[in-house]
Amino acid sequence: MRRQPGRPIPAPRDVSAADPAPAVDLPVRLSRTVVVKRIVVVAVAGVALYLVLPSLLAVFNSFPHLRSVNPVWFAVALLAEIAHFVCTFALQRLALRTRAWFAVSTAVLAGNGITLIVPGGAAAGAAVQFKMLRTSGVSSADAVGGLSTFSLLTVGGLLALPLFALPVIIVGVPVRRGLFDVAVVGAVAFCLFAGFGAVLLTTHRLLRALGTAGQWLWNHVVRRRPVTGVVDLLEHEREIIRQVLGRSWRSAVLLTAGRLFLDFFCLLCMVRATGADPEAALVLLAYAVAGVIGLFPVTPGGLGVVEASLSGLLILTGMSAGDALVATLAYRLASYWLPLAASPVAYGVFRRRYSRSADVPPTITSEEPT
Repeated sequence: MRRQPGRPIPAPRDVSAADPAPAVDLPVRLSRTVVVKRIVVVAVAGVALYLVLPSLLAVFNSFPHLRSVNPVWFAVALLAEIAHFVCTFALQRLALRTRAWFAVSTAVLAGNGITLIVPGGAAAGAAVQFKMLRTSGVSSADAVGGLSTFSLLTVGGLLALPLFALPVIIVGVPVRRGLFDVAVVGAVAFCLFAGFGAVLLTTHRLLRALGTAGQWLWNHVVRRRPVTGVVDLLEHEREIIRQVLGRSWRSAVLLTAGRLFLDFFCLLCMVRATGADPEAALVLLAYAVAGVIGLFPVTPGGLGVVEASLSGLLILTGMSAGDALVATLAYRLASYWLPLAASPVAYGVFRRRYSRSADVPPTITSEEPT
């Protein structure tokens, strides 16, 4: 049977809040292949959870020992994690080019909740966040470009963290071989990521080649309804990212560094709360590696995988096994379980606010936030 060609999408002449983002004609039916892929994702998550179950149970079995942690350090850690999320909201406002705090913060918390409970939930969480932003009045172009910018800054910031630990290690701080190798690999990965990103943002040839290759693979390998306009879509999103980073790159860098430092400071406070006193640079390496591992959607929100890797890495910093497990549990309570509990509340208040104003759609100006 002959396939009908997809409808081409013209390249946008000007990127602005009023211009809708180009749309790629993707299939929406739940095909057998999609169902099989979702079953595979769930199966992989189940196997991964089974493999890390002993480490996860060891962390949870440390729950009674939380009573022995220093309450002052624990309180400071919780405040640091709250400040981390405030920086996250501010960075998303900057990337989305909107002044709206309520819509952005509730969308971030709700989307984060989906990411934390669904296997491979990053895409599902982003979809929920995108839908909520559109409901609040953020344009599709700003939502897509803003979320893409935020993801790039997050990954780049995590990969850059080992660079800050390398000078301390080079000076002569005792470090086990495993953490030293992690620092070197992380530094190389950041250089590659930054170089590749700079090339994509400043040149057209590589981006067009990647878009053309991706479109060809979809049309000739996946063999569903053919798509066109992928190159135009990528260039449109690239222009939005360039606009955000070009006008507000200092604020973007500061907020990215601030949110990562505050999350790391939360972990460091939890470590101090156990009475342990490892070198902060080594704890930073452990945090960076666990964060990168958490980016891979093997299990929902890295559940079990992050606990196993973080507790093991903290032991490499010189902590005892018991203190490492307690610090990991306390940190995950602040960074995983409390935000997860806040997500349905955020979604509920969002629905309540915008269901009342359904007859009068809100207007959110796409301007650089103050």
